[in-house]
Amino acid sequence: MDRVLNHLSKAVLSAIDGTPTQQALIPHVLRDLIKLEYRPGYLIAAAYEWCSVIYAKRERIPDWESLLPVCLEIGFRHLDFQTGSIEASLTHTKHHRGLVDVVFQSQESESIADLLQAWTLRYIWYLPEHQLLECCPVHLVGLHNLVPFSPRLRWLVIRSVEVIGYKGFEGVAVGEFVELLNHLHVTAEEMDNKLCWVGFLWDAIKSIEGAQHLSDWYWEFLVFTVSELMVEYIALESTAPESTDPESTDPEPTASEYPAVPRFIGRLERQAFMLAPWKLELDLAHSLQIITSLAEAKEWNKLECWIGIVWMLGAGGVIDEDLERSMVLLFCQRPGALQKLEQWMERWSQRNGGDMPESFKRICKQANEAAQRGAL
Repeated sequence: MDRVLNHLSKAVLSAIDGTPTQQALIPHVLRDLIKLEYRPGYLIAAAYEWCSVIYAKRERIPDWESLLPVCLEIGFRHLDFQTGSIEASLTHTKHHRGLVDVVFQSQESESIADLLQAWTLRYIWYLPEHQLLECCPVHLVGLHNLVPFSPRLRWLVIRSVEVIGYKGFEGVAVGEFVELLNHLHVTAEEMDNKLCWVGFLWDAIKSIEGAQHLSDWYWEFLVFTVSELMVEYIALESTAPESTDPESTDPEPTASEYPAVPRFIGRLERQAFMLAPWKLELDLAHSLQIITSLAEAKEWNKLECWIGIVWMLGAGGVIDEDLERSMVLLFCQRPGALQKLEQWMERWSQRNGGDMPESFKRICKQANEAAQRGAL
């Protein structure tokens, strides 16, 4: 069977570059291959190669646009989209970039999922060849308004967004991107790495559109995840290798040494990944602007979450009147917010092996008393 498929894959390449009569046979061969239950790794790689060759020679091939989705289906439709890895290695070419417009404009949801799967797959220990995803942000942001999201497409869009990162979407409308995030409603269990999402959502909230429109779910996720990751950060910071010398011959740490980091990230990248980027810098002035904006918009759930995050990330002794004033306003509108903030800070303090900050207790007491006086 393997030998037959190998000869067949070569015959398809020959037909693509062949006479019109040979090219006319290609759709029939491809439709038969879709029916196969057994598809070895080299057939997956071959089907992906056919896409590149067809696109490169598209001016000579009748109805070439209809052949690309079939090739993608042969290669990727049968794979477990949640596993996200194969044993075969795909060869990516400049012609594969051309698939983006063709596949997305078809508005065939499963064909789009096939393409995203090809570009988010991992090959055993190696990073995915995700640079091709750089072409996708402008298509992804409005996709949920154009095609229905099957579980498979939704999962692969989440993976694609995660791999591209917030910076990759800066060239598109932030409001549309936030709308996509809200539509996806990604749960913690669906995140490949929570660490990435904390920084990802942090960047989104820094924008006006993100602060205004990002759903409450993500704000609450940040509150509960920041404290968990800070504990991991503190532990890893104290045990991580000190050397960051590129010439170092030290053996690369194993996945078990850094359980929160994907095992396919190299030693130096792992250190930078764990010990620098995620440690969120709290710009108190900007944070207070967000607080004021949320209070004016009467976004009490978000305000509650953001005040909690501000305290957890170190407002500490630098207390601004605007912060206390916003807490008074919050307690007036949400009497239960005091108890929730205290629970969050208690949990935060316990996880970090310390006591709840006295400044927090004092400001909460003052704000609560002021709120009660205002309610009388």
